[in-house]
Amino acid sequence: MLRFQDIVFGPVHSRRLGSSLGINLLPPKGKLCNFDCIYCECGWNRDGMGDRSLPSPDDVRNALSARLEQCAAEGVKIDSITFSGNGEPTVNPGFAEIMDIVLELRDRLCPSAKVSVLSNATMVGREDVFAALRKADNPILKIDASSAAGVLRINRPSGHYDLSEVVRNLKRFEGNFILQTMFLKSPDFDSASEISGWTALVRELHPREIMAYTLDRETPEKDLQKYSAEEIGELVRPLVEEGFNIQIRA
Repeated sequence: MLRFQDIVFGPVHSRRLGSSLGINLLPPKGKLCNFDCIYCECGWNRDGMGDRSLPSPDDVRNALSARLEQCAAEGVKIDSITFSGNGEPTVNPGFAEIMDIVLELRDRLCPSAKVSVLSNATMVGREDVFAALRKADNPILKIDASSAAGVLRINRPSGHYDLSEVVRNLKRFEGNFILQTMFLKSPDFDSASEISGWTALVRELHPREIMAYTLDRETPEKDLQKYSAEEIGELVRPLVEEGFNIQIRA
């Protein structure tokens, strides 16, 4: 499984974001997430419990400024500075403060880069997290299933999770966010079975962009199958015909 041992890593090539410089706000030798997705490139939560340390805002400031200065000196292109890493970035209690630090360093050292956040949207109901995500150029927020059963099967949330509550919180963005959705197949789940409910959620939320993607790396559950770009295209065709901006990555 893929783990990120540095606070700042890359840049790496991202199917969705181009040359992406990653920021890991989670444990460097473990994993910390309130989802335990069956497709997560970082593996199961239970396999990352040995390290619970989180970088502080000062840790992020020092690591990011050094890496941005190095990239500038070496002429390395950065399209996106991306909150990602070993779990859900918004569970770091310093997320809002760190967002301000990242924006300040971006503006000063790499003004052409976008600031992106890959998040499962579970913390959007917290005012500090919502305000911080509104500051990002690309708040990329996840809904993988449109039913409670689908969420339990694919995302395996820990603690409280209510999809209708997440949808209400996402409405506060007034469409100014990017919706990301994983399309996959397993013996007891197929994203196609969720497509009607998911399409209705898309129409309700009307995000400015949708990232529809499928498996690209090793997954902790081994019997998963990916979709082809053509298959995803057919599933989302009605939304495309309605004018929704959909990126398909397969």
